[in-house]
Amino acid sequence: MDILHLIDRLEELFNESRAIPFTHNVVVDEEKMLDLIDQMRVAIPDEMKKAQQVMTQRDRILAQAQEEANRTLALAREKGEELLERDSIVQSAQSFAEQKATDIISEADQTKIDADQYVIETLTNLELELERYINQVRNGIRTVKETQAEITAEAETE
Repeated sequence: MDILHLIDRLEELFNESRAIPFTHNVVVDEEKMLDLIDQMRVAIPDEMKKAQQVMTQRDRILAQAQEEANRTLALAREKGEELLERDSIVQSAQSFAEQKATDIISEADQTKIDADQYVIETLTNLELELERYINQVRNGIRTVKETQAEITAEAETE
């Protein structure tokens, strides 16, 4: 279940709760609150799995880029060796192979930088979302505890 949906349900639960007169507190259905918290505990690992999938995808992209670079480099070397066998174009073959190798390495490096940046942005956004969710859950727990304390205090004074 989507964590944002669960947070919406938590907010709905608070909005539907009865207000305690002369306070900013509400009485919340404990069973529903605990059920939502349990569902959130289940949903957060799913978000972590998504982050792990992003990391796996990044590694796969990097491996593919490296493999392509190696293939292209090998092809460039092979072509270079063929050109070396031809006396009339030896120097142009060496130049081509070196330039191709440099281009491939630069391209692979740029692909790695781009993939790393994507992973950093994705994980940073996920971290911010998770922190927001945790703060909302903590606020909900604190509110429920405060409500329980007030109810207990009122019961003791009666």
